Amino acid sequence: MSLVPGATGEFTVLADGKELWDKHSTGRFPDHREILDKLPA
Repeated sequence: MSLVPGATGEFTVLADGKELWDKHSTGRFPDHREILDKLPA
């Protein structure tokens, strides 16, 4: 996992090229558990 700075305050979590979370769509930051639950086993 790596952090990539964005120019517009965006916050998107990607894993293997798949989007797990997008703050723009949800309007909030994720809880740690929300990200862990979306990761493939």
